[in-house]
Amino acid sequence: MALRDWLSVRPAPAAINRTPRVKMTPPSPDPRGLLEYLEFIKEDIEAVLQNDPAARHALEVILVYPGLHAIWMHRVTHAWWKSGAVLGPRLLAHFNRFLTGIEIHPGARFGRKVFIDHGMGIVVGETATVGDECLIYKGALLGGTSLERAERHPTLGKGVVVGTNASILGPIHVGDGAKIGSGSVVVKDVPDGATVVGVPGKLAQQRRKSPVSLDHADLPDPVAALLSSLVEEIEHLRSRVAQLESVSPLAGREDEHSAFTGPGK
Repeated sequence: MALRDWLSVRPAPAAINRTPRVKMTPPSPDPRGLLEYLEFIKEDIEAVLQNDPAARHALEVILVYPGLHAIWMHRVTHAWWKSGAVLGPRLLAHFNRFLTGIEIHPGARFGRKVFIDHGMGIVVGETATVGDECLIYKGALLGGTSLERAERHPTLGKGVVVGTNASILGPIHVGDGAKIGSGSVVVKDVPDGATVVGVPGKLAQQRRKSPVSLDHADLPDPVAALLSSLVEEIEHLRSRVAQLESVSPLAGREDEHSAFTGPGK
């Protein structure tokens, strides 16, 4: 490969069709102008204070929350990226990763009031979209599963909770208010309000009527529920067989032979 090929800029991904396949709210438009940026900053600080009981006051949040710093720096890199620049935004995003431990591609879209809790090890791909008021815990991955230069990363609706070390892979859509359990691997669309756990991710709860709970120990386990129902069914069958044997014992092979040939034959 010639040197000029190494230094040439590859084309941007093809136009992305973001038509939602599940009920989801698109993220708010990116801020325009200084006043809107300041409004976004204010909302980001409020989101931390609302979602983290360890946060005492705004100054503490501004100084020591790497998730907040990562989002603020990403807003700058994303605006730069949309202007058509490539290398500059990627370098700034790389510095963002070095500073915060959070890797966000400049092309990713973020809505308002997104809170990244701790955040170390989070990776968000180029064509990913994170809706308003999402809550993302450390080690989460919004990754791709294709080499095509098109939509290849997840789209999150409004108020989605992504648990610690969860992986959401491919151009899938996660509906409003959905909850992804810690350590889950999600490869299919998730309906709004659903809870997904396991590897691969399975729907553990179709609708959540109660407010968002941050206690991952309360998440249902569909595999354990299935095994429990099978154990109950086996116990029921054992009990039924025992009842039948006590009323009319099952005949052995000799009794079966006598029934057809008669005694002594």
